[in-house]
Amino acid sequence: MKLYKLLSFSFLLATLTSCTFTENITINDNGTGKFSVDMDGSALMEMAGDQIAGQMGDAKKDIDTTFTFKQVFEEKKDSIAKLSPETQKELKKLENFIVSTKMSSEKKQFLMTMATDFKNVNELQDILQTLSTFQKLEGGAAANPLGSGFGDNGSKLSYSYDGKKFTRKAVIDQQKKAAKAKDSAGDMSKMMFASSSYIVKYHFPKKIKKVSNPTALFSDDRKSITIQYTFTDYMENPDKLNFDVEFEK
Repeated sequence: MKLYKLLSFSFLLATLTSCTFTENITINDNGTGKFSVDMDGSALMEMAGDQIAGQMGDAKKDIDTTFTFKQVFEEKKDSIAKLSPETQKELKKLENFIVSTKMSSEKKQFLMTMATDFKNVNELQDILQTLSTFQKLEGGAAANPLGSGFGDNGSKLSYSYDGKKFTRKAVIDQQKKAAKAKDSAGDMSKMMFASSSYIVKYHFPKKIKKVSNPTALFSDDRKSITIQYTFTDYMENPDKLNFDVEFEK
């Protein structure tokens, strides 16, 4: 299966039905860790799994595949070479992301995960926004496995962690927000993602003392938190997803 066929399908799925997006961060004692975004699009498989699987090939055959963006970039190297040095540098941030996809019409399942390791959480600055850089590639809208609009919410996202405090902060670009408000496609996006959810699940090496978001749910050992938002908030009010975590000494 060609990578772009799979990417095109996942883009279609993400824009046709409600999905659950989960942003995961795990930080180890030494500050290294793992970052991933999971997309669960099983709702559409529940409605039309056989037809969708048929579009991908054998409707009875499950899909379980893994690839890296480095492979995608190799396929598109001629197109990438035409981009500006700045854009090429942005794309390189995604090079080590591993994309895993599981699809089963029988189990009514469609799951996709984009994951990468990091040496320091600061490396993740604007990592989701970088996904929107795919738009500059030939056929790039289909190359963003989480949908063409994902990551392009008009903000700059940063993370920080010093052992005492963790911060997730999105700063809105007012010019971009104004431009998106004028875009008629935005109304369609609102409709498509109205019933979708955006969840953050963060795991830390220390016990949590407090979280600035009062809706945060704690794990039994108080080293993990889960916070659920509407996907509309993620797209239109990304600063609502800002919060601080303080740790016990």
